[in-house]
Amino acid sequence: MKSKKKVLGHIFLKKDDITKEKSDAIVNAANPSLLGGGGVDGAIHRAAGPGLLKECRKIGKCNHGEARITKGYNLNAKYVIHTPGPIYKNEKEGEKDILTNSYINSLMIAKQYNIKSISFPSISTGVYNYPKNKACKVAITSAIDFMINQDYILDIIFVLYDDENLLIYKNQLAEIKNELYWFIKKNI
Repeated sequence: MKSKKKVLGHIFLKKDDITKEKSDAIVNAANPSLLGGGGVDGAIHRAAGPGLLKECRKIGKCNHGEARITKGYNLNAKYVIHTPGPIYKNEKEGEKDILTNSYINSLMIAKQYNIKSISFPSISTGVYNYPKNKACKVAITSAIDFMINQDYILDIIFVLYDDENLLIYKNQLAEIKNELYWFIKKNI
């Protein structure tokens, strides 16, 4: 449990515009074409400039739950990691596994490139309609599990666009910290 306590110190939340992040990498909640679109995807493409689109065209498609990396171009981040999350239908078509894969595969790329800080949006909660509370739990749990299982510590910043998402993430993180506190207290 000490491992969990350590990794929780590397998870941060903020309300901001992900395109302004100064992390080593930002994550793009992309669509499978990687050619831009609406929401976070479109904002990242606009802020990065035409070089990003050109590089994404060379990469080609990216399936839901997979991840690809590009340069950051005009962004403050050195890299953009693109991952199409699942389109939420009824939670009976593997959406949770696909969303988990989006986070884990993005973090595996971060490890491969020795990235020390990464900023995530709330993947799949926009036009892909994943319920925000459920998506948040997957995001934070995936981050914790990755750092423990891979023995790779990096700063993970969840950059939320609005107050509603920020509150959901704050509550989820507080719940995890509270559970850990009571587990440690009970076992001392």
